[in-house]
Amino acid sequence: MEKVQLDLPVLLPDLPDQKDQCIQRLGALLDQRPGIEKVHVRHAEKGQPDQLCIHYDPGTISLTRVQTLARQTGAELTHRYGHYVGHLAGIRHARHARTVTDQISRWPGVLEASVSASGAVHLEFDQQQISLSALMDQLAKNNTPGQPTDQVESEVKKETSQASPPKNPDHQGHDHAPGETHDHGASASGHPSNDNHVHTAGDGHNHEHGGIFGPNTELIFASLCAVCLGIGFGLSFVAGLPTWVSLTLYGLAYFFGGFFTAKEAVETIRQGKFEIDFLMLVAAAGAGLLGEWAEGALLLALFSIGHALEHYAMNRARKSIAALADLSAKTATVRRNGKTEEVDVAQLQVGEVIIVKPNSKIAADGAVVKGSGPVNQAPITGESVPVDKVALTDENADPAGAKPENRVFAGTINGNSVLEIKVTKAAQDSTLARLIKLVNEAESQQSPTQQFTDRFERWFVPAVLILVVALCFAYLVIDEPFSVSFYRAMAVLVAASPCALAISTPSAVLSGVARAARDGVLIKGGRPLEDLGELTAVAFDKTGTLTQGKPTLSQVVSLGGSEEQLLLIAVAVEGLSDHPLASSIVQGGKARLGDKPIPEATELKALTGRGLQATVTGKPVFVGNKALFEEQKTLTDVVRKQADELEAGGHTAMIVRYGDEFLGLLGVMDTPRPEAKHTLTDLKDLGIKRMIMLTGDNQRVADAIAKEVGLTDALGDLLPEAKVAAVQKLREQEGKVAMVGDGVNDAPAMAKSTVGIAMGAAGSDVALETADIALMGDQLEKLPFAIGLSRAARRIIRQNLYISLGMVGVLIPLTILGIARIGPAVVAHEGSTLLVVFNALRLLAYQQKK
Repeated sequence: MEKVQLDLPVLLPDLPDQKDQCIQRLGALLDQRPGIEKVHVRHAEKGQPDQLCIHYDPGTISLTRVQTLARQTGAELTHRYGHYVGHLAGIRHARHARTVTDQISRWPGVLEASVSASGAVHLEFDQQQISLSALMDQLAKNNTPGQPTDQVESEVKKETSQASPPKNPDHQGHDHAPGETHDHGASASGHPSNDNHVHTAGDGHNHEHGGIFGPNTELIFASLCAVCLGIGFGLSFVAGLPTWVSLTLYGLAYFFGGFFTAKEAVETIRQGKFEIDFLMLVAAAGAGLLGEWAEGALLLALFSIGHALEHYAMNRARKSIAALADLSAKTATVRRNGKTEEVDVAQLQVGEVIIVKPNSKIAADGAVVKGSGPVNQAPITGESVPVDKVALTDENADPAGAKPENRVFAGTINGNSVLEIKVTKAAQDSTLARLIKLVNEAESQQSPTQQFTDRFERWFVPAVLILVVALCFAYLVIDEPFSVSFYRAMAVLVAASPCALAISTPSAVLSGVARAARDGVLIKGGRPLEDLGELTAVAFDKTGTLTQGKPTLSQVVSLGGSEEQLLLIAVAVEGLSDHPLASSIVQGGKARLGDKPIPEATELKALTGRGLQATVTGKPVFVGNKALFEEQKTLTDVVRKQADELEAGGHTAMIVRYGDEFLGLLGVMDTPRPEAKHTLTDLKDLGIKRMIMLTGDNQRVADAIAKEVGLTDALGDLLPEAKVAAVQKLREQEGKVAMVGDGVNDAPAMAKSTVGIAMGAAGSDVALETADIALMGDQLEKLPFAIGLSRAARRIIRQNLYISLGMVGVLIPLTILGIARIGPAVVAHEGSTLLVVFNALRLLAYQQKK
């Protein structure tokens, strides 16, 4: 049995995420091939892309054939299955989003659909049955048009170009440009001028509510309902005025208040379902049949006003997320053919150089090739202090390998100097564009609580209808007229409608995701938001997460001579090596020596795994670990004791011997981040009981770091596979555990954790894709903010559930007993709906406690 590993991005270009169904389809199709025994995904390590690992029998199928089959199958899937991630206009509230999701899911060719209360949509479709442009047309006809994107425009252009010549009968399916199928470009673009025009949001058609007053139609209708009700009720007290005047006004109130309610009720009934809108209509109609026109009109007025205000409140949260798109510059100044010109950012090509003026937005991801100065990265990473940027030392160097001080992001703001930047990513692939796409996807992901409330409503609404029908016949058991029984049934119908329950969770999730994004934290949906809010254990990778990620010279112990002599000899020898430890010794040594001249070292020889040998002023010099001198049988007890003490303190001990004399020892250590200890203290205050470090370093180093920063546990000597096992064991012990790392080397361990948290994700595409939560900046101190926000969101979700279910629990018995009539029931019912929405909006103002 042999195996081959192929890069997933090559087989499935521009995959939306690692949970995409196309990966499972690819594996399933290859599994069916004779000779292929097993297919699975191998997660990325060290910045490499995820790979598809194929185990095969070389006696049955050749390596070349396996590679060919994988590429052909991937190409077929890429050609066949399309994805669209964006926003739909016209989504009014959570129940409407659920209705639209059910509608779209039933369309031919749609494989998966998810629409959130904010309008965020994630669609997967079979392009042999429906094209993207046809799907967009159908969305427009459904009065929920999709936003225009580069993906849609490209599709329309392609279909237009293929419309003129006769189509090949053997190839009538939709063709894809490279990488087009999964492209979720978030930048808006106008429609091309052609006959295949696709109606989308903002194209001049009014789809928001399908009303004559545009987006405000529902609110205006609700206001007219209230006005008609108020005038009609007032006129009913005017003596001598015909009854039909008040009844006419009540009728108008019914029309304006019930228009959108009836519209949504019809949509859900067509799908064989009963929603809250239907219950409200039945209750209003029942009140009218009993002659209680004022109460029926009051019910519709408050219900429609509540809907309109709910829509307004949800729009506030939507706008917080939509503001991300406004961060990007619309144009860029680019140098082409020796001249500068201003172009749309979508026209920028990778490798071109753009010129960014002082105090203006940076138009593209890239590397600084000329100029230096501070850049405000807060819009992307949440860093409160501008970060100094410098130019690459070699203008022709590969910008993809630029260091953080050379790298800039689209949407950030230049300081007071002119920068010239070489573009490394096209506009649709920039960090900001990817962030917007991922936030859109996050909005469409349901949290566990929302899934519970949806399941609850599915049986609760039919149960209410059965109860109401039974109450209509209460007069057969109780000595009362039918009109009293019927009125009671209508009052119960109003009391039992779970409006507040439907919106309680989506509003909190949307507000939480929006608040986090504003502070440089990407939370990918309701599930990680809720999970992070209830866990009590966090595991950390050491290198680059809790520590600086680079060793520094932290201890100098002189033995046979002065500290100065020890450093001069060590720096002279280590200066000839390119080992990371050598560079840290040279840098730290020169800082301590100042301007003192360094002697020349010659005849360098690397002693693998032990150290270095060289000659300085004619004498042999050895710099290395204990093993080197134990091998030479020259290690003394004094030197051994000093080395053991350094290692016990978490240092890597380097011994320096000059001729026959031991000059001393150097302690090199990957020191903790300055903010690590304070961050862990904040986590403890938030209720995190276990904080565990996972590292490949020896246990003594792990224990020393743990003691210094305040960890509860430290596990050392762990290989990558052992880290995965350690996280799995922690989950079994604690129930839920978060894993914090860089999102690249730690991807397998993150996949096993409840919540994977990546730091510095703005500079890593892999980290953005693999993590459940991404801290865009390399800032450990953002972790308490993310966990604190998640805990606040979880509290608010629970409060909203208590309010919504509690109100229903109180109103039902009160209306059954006749204590509460329809009017008070409506006021309490709609009041609780608005209360949970505005309670959720408090998350938009969340501030971390200092």
